[in-house]
Amino acid sequence: MPPSRRPVPPATVTRLPGYLRSLGGLASAGVGTTSSDRLAELTGVTPAQLRKDLSFLGSHGRRGVGYDVLHLRRQIGTALGLTEQRQGVIVGIGNLGHALASYSGFVDRGFVFVGLLDADPAVVGTQVAGLTVQPLDRLGEVVRAGRVSIGVIATPGPAAQDVCDRLVAAGVTGVLNFAPRALQVPDGVDLRAVDLASELQILAFHAHRRADADDAGPTGAAGR
Repeated sequence: MPPSRRPVPPATVTRLPGYLRSLGGLASAGVGTTSSDRLAELTGVTPAQLRKDLSFLGSHGRRGVGYDVLHLRRQIGTALGLTEQRQGVIVGIGNLGHALASYSGFVDRGFVFVGLLDADPAVVGTQVAGLTVQPLDRLGEVVRAGRVSIGVIATPGPAAQDVCDRLVAAGVTGVLNFAPRALQVPDGVDLRAVDLASELQILAFHAHRRADADDAGPTGAAGR
């Protein structure tokens, strides 16, 4: 019987997609092996952190050789559950939902959207990325028919919790929320939030701090 593998900490899980993306770039460039230093540099972590994260997958590399790029990609893909295709739906087909549905990169990473839904009669029935937008009332039917496990919420904030509740009731076990509000889900349902406005505000904060430091300059430091 193979030895049991240690549980992977949540913080490590959040870094695995970055490792997978960097490995994909190396593979596309024809690189067969890579060192922990190089992979860490590409991913923006320290070599020690990378080695610790990969140790949870049972991957330790080879001294003097490094990591086999294709093998490590398979290991991480397996850990992330990407060995089989995952079906998803997008609720809210405004500008953001339309862009998400049209993005071809999801298929390369093992995800396919099988349903698009919206509450706006002007949007329902339109074609987006080869799919017909369905009315929100058909959400449960679309989820069950498509064996959907992941729901993406791209609605305005006030509608997001109701949509989330409908997704959970239909059997979705993973929710990715782009709406600008916090959501509540029951135990057994994973929720990830992407608040684009907040991320921009954080970038603005850092830009502001850098501008203040530049304005102070060496003269300000000397004058103290």
